[in-house]
Amino acid sequence: MYVYAYLVPKTIIKNANKYYIYDRNDQIIYQGSSSSKWVKLDDVSKYYIDAVISIEDKNFYKHNGFDYPRIIKAMIKNVSNKKIVEGASTISQQYIKNLYQNFNKSWERKWKETILTLNLEVNYSKDEILEGYINTINFGQGNIGIADASIYYFNKDPSKLTLEESIILAGIPKSPNNYNPVSNYEKSIERAKIVLNCMVRNKKISKKDANKLFKNKIDIYGKNNKENLNTLMYYQDAVLDELKETVRIPEDIIKKKGIKIYTNLDINVQKNLEENINNYMKGETMQVASIIIDPRDGGVLALSGGLDYTKSQFNRATNAKRQVGSTMKSFLYYAALENNLTSSSTFSSEQSTFKSENGKTYSPQNYGNKYANKDITMASAIALSDNIYAIKTNIFLGGEKLIEVVNKSGIKQKLKNIPSLPLGTIEMSMIDYAQGYATLANEGMYNKLHFINKVEDSDGNVLYEYKKSSNQVLNPNYTYILSEMLSNTYNKAFIDYTNPTALIISDKLKEKYAIKTGTTNTDFWTIGYNKNKLMLIWVGNDDSSDVSPSKSYITKNIFADTIENVNVSDKENSWYETPENIIAIPLDATTGKNTKNKNTTALYYYLKGSENVKKD
Repeated sequence: MYVYAYLVPKTIIKNANKYYIYDRNDQIIYQGSSSSKWVKLDDVSKYYIDAVISIEDKNFYKHNGFDYPRIIKAMIKNVSNKKIVEGASTISQQYIKNLYQNFNKSWERKWKETILTLNLEVNYSKDEILEGYINTINFGQGNIGIADASIYYFNKDPSKLTLEESIILAGIPKSPNNYNPVSNYEKSIERAKIVLNCMVRNKKISKKDANKLFKNKIDIYGKNNKENLNTLMYYQDAVLDELKETVRIPEDIIKKKGIKIYTNLDINVQKNLEENINNYMKGETMQVASIIIDPRDGGVLALSGGLDYTKSQFNRATNAKRQVGSTMKSFLYYAALENNLTSSSTFSSEQSTFKSENGKTYSPQNYGNKYANKDITMASAIALSDNIYAIKTNIFLGGEKLIEVVNKSGIKQKLKNIPSLPLGTIEMSMIDYAQGYATLANEGMYNKLHFINKVEDSDGNVLYEYKKSSNQVLNPNYTYILSEMLSNTYNKAFIDYTNPTALIISDKLKEKYAIKTGTTNTDFWTIGYNKNKLMLIWVGNDDSSDVSPSKSYITKNIFADTIENVNVSDKENSWYETPENIIAIPLDATTGKNTKNKNTTALYYYLKGSENVKKD
């Protein structure tokens, strides 16, 4: 095996598995699988070197890649305990794993790992291997390599680390999420003391000196001086997920040269989103997720998967599924328009019980138990988010019509035809749901949502480039009418038995938006768009416990303050042009009848020939 490892091509370590992520202005925002600054071994505190060798591989300078006595000892321990309680990976083995994390768990992986480890040992000195290892360790909180970790946790170069700081850093890699001092200071110190004991056993420090350590609390810096955004790593994680799942890059390119990833990220939008989240979520225990998209091409401009990546790396924008509430009604009313209902079609809004074919009953309620107790129009039902109107519309159409529209819009979630579907009781992921809304916002034109625009190798050769492939899946006449109706959710003319759902932010909005809010016992949503930008924001508890109705203002205000600061080139023409075969008629907002009262007048939109205006 050693002969074979010697004969195969030399493993390239300096650029292996290195990736650079750029924003839409080609400014670098992140480097992965190596620190932004490759630090030389001589520029790292000897305290840290002693600590990391003591805890990870005390015989590093003695073995040839594999510590066989340690392997045998670990096997005996694991067999006697009938479970894995001890590992025996050397620093050389761990370095290979850091470089080639995409190995599958198989015997083939073990063989590759073995050959690459031996190849490393026969081609590089121990110091070169150790230097590479400390520059590719995951230290948690998005920090790869000792240079980034030292600056992030202690605000100093790695050459200036104290003994206690060095020991803390040496303890993190075993479990970066649990042992980093930002997420869990107490656990990090417990782990540091284990490292300290190893240093004592390996005679790197005396027992007497060891007893003097960790008597006082260690100051933790916990900031990234390059781009101090707590939410930015959520976007970066989503980029890497897309790279793994949809972008096909030759494995050898990633391994040997590294890659450059050019994304749709607008760093100014990301900053503004985080600023507004922090402003309105201050002191809250709830979590948050948001996505901002350019619907014209499906590019994701900004994303937050939670309040603070340093405290929770779970990406709620891409991985969580939540009830979407009344935001589902947008797809319902598109289906209604497509099936010959109009913006002035009426149903009675009153407390109702519905009986299904199997004899089961369903008694939905309006928010706050407020009912018009009269006929209301579709336009009014949207503005006021009337649940009874929505259920009656769904029954009139047949539940499959709503599901068809959801599927056509590009949403992948499989939906069941249940009575409460129009009220959004189904759980969906935000990124999947955003695809459907992006289609509505793009006048019925489907463009796949994407983070990555282009991928190059380190020499500038293009390995992948996103190619826009638009597909008209919904009728632009009906998406236009729907968008006009959704813009009434903050129109004072629609004040009736309750207020339009987004009325509290009407004074903040300078551009025109189609907005739909959603409220369940456990979730708050605000979704809004015009032809240039789309934003979804959710707030709720991770454990799906109830949220206080008084907090519904949070998503609306974050939406308003953020969307207004998304700068686009065509800001003057942010609303849609009226299609030639659509007409607008001024009518009473709540009744859909002719009126002379300007205060209660709103424009009702119709496909030419479908208008049937009621007289006073």
